[in-house]
Amino acid sequence: MAGNGPGLDGPARNRPHPPDDSVRSALTGPHARFARRRGDALSYPPDMSPFTALPDSPGDADWADVAALAGPGGGVALTGLAAGPPDGWEVVTRDTVFQLVGDGIAAAPDAEAVRLTRVDVPDMLALAARTRPGPFLPRTIEMGVYLGIRHEGRLVAMAGERLRPPGWTEISGVCTDPDRRGRGLGTRLVLAVAAGIRERGETPFLHVVASNTAALRLYESLGFRLHRTMTLLITRPPAEVPAG
Repeated sequence: MAGNGPGLDGPARNRPHPPDDSVRSALTGPHARFARRRGDALSYPPDMSPFTALPDSPGDADWADVAALAGPGGGVALTGLAAGPPDGWEVVTRDTVFQLVGDGIAAAPDAEAVRLTRVDVPDMLALAARTRPGPFLPRTIEMGVYLGIRHEGRLVAMAGERLRPPGWTEISGVCTDPDRRGRGLGTRLVLAVAAGIRERGETPFLHVVASNTAALRLYESLGFRLHRTMTLLITRPPAEVPAG
């Protein structure tokens, strides 16, 4: 994720915080064990996360590297690019996204929250399919700690950790079953995940699509503050991918 300060996309200079380039910072730092590299392009495994890091001004060779990493039809999530992909790429979505920093929130553990494990992945995938919190894949749980709340044995809410640039951790996968909304479960889990991040001496941050005004108001009410605005691009490479 490239940028030159709060509220701006742009060249990679004068970056005040690792979250400004969070995908590359994570994949060359705490998540280096997950990194797939081709040239200057970095990505997570396709069954973990679609997030990919490109140079700030990618050329044709860089896009070819991303296409090879993604494979035919593979989804690629990119942020901070000044321009779109080359001809032949499918633009699935292009959204404005706010990056919020939680250095002043009242993080706290939650007695009802339990740590989710690989055994819980089928339930997590089912909950994500019902609520669509963003990309959640079979190995997303490996990116960090995920907490959940179960009612009568059913997983009804979850939240966890995704990108981890040095000294920071992104809160993600926040979702609540439609029939359990309005009870504050998501808020409690966000604060519980943030408490674990704080225990490691790190700072929580998160992203919210600008059109999700209800979520934005909620996070701001918890004390998250706007750090920067960026463009999130979900795209797919052409059917013919360069041999790797």
